[in-house]
Amino acid sequence: MGLIEQYYAAFNAQDWDVFFALVHGDVVHDLNQRPRESGLDSFRGFMGRMNRSYREQLRDIVVMYSADGSRAAAEYIVDGTYLAADEGLPAATGQTYSLAGGAFFEISEDKIHRITNYYNLTDWIHQVSS
Repeated sequence: MGLIEQYYAAFNAQDWDVFFALVHGDVVHDLNQRPRESGLDSFRGFMGRMNRSYREQLRDIVVMYSADGSRAAAEYIVDGTYLAADEGLPAATGQTYSLAGGAFFEISEDKIHRITNYYNLTDWIHQVSS
């Protein structure tokens, strides 16, 4: 199993020790339609906020690596439940959602050094507002 597959398997299992062990201490995280964050502490904080507001599982994960292994891309379907309101987003009442997502990765020193996430925020808002 490759690094990115391990990362997503740990995410789905909510095995946060393994999940964070796969990420470089100087990780750069490009959030979907939000400012860039840097450092493992910041990434841990982001995941803490996510886990308070959302319960998610990824499925149909497809991962592609560059020939030299320094970059990867993934696409997947996110199935989730909106548990608690997230800043600037609609109120949470346990709404469920399912949408496509993707990510780009930079890999160095056998760890994930950059994560850039994408999903259709307009679609997500429509699903949790309906």
